[in-house]
Amino acid sequence: MFPATPDIKVLLAVGVTDMRKSINGLSILVEEQLELNPLSGHLFAFCNRKRDIVKILYWDRNGFCLWQKRLEKDRFRWPDSAEDVLGIDGRELNWLIDGLSLDQKCAHQRLSYSTVI
Repeated sequence: MFPATPDIKVLLAVGVTDMRKSINGLSILVEEQLELNPLSGHLFAFCNRKRDIVKILYWDRNGFCLWQKRLEKDRFRWPDSAEDVLGIDGRELNWLIDGLSLDQKCAHQRLSYSTVI
């Protein structure tokens, strides 16, 4: 669904976004309010006041892509933060889309090894 390269960041616009905005409006919001480059290829995620719609904007080679999910029941657990933008990874984005909180206390931590024996 989304580009699967490790250098892509997921950036959440914390707070409320007007979901009447489409590609043009969201790309302007990314550039002017968040002061980020909408052509970077990173995923920019937005949520509405009722927390039942998420839109994700990203640049893919030669044009913008806009992904949207609207819940018919329940709400997204969108984070609250003093920051305008919150950086998360792809796994955490999947948690949000699946209705889970970013504050998962029982998830396994990622391990990395510098040498192999």
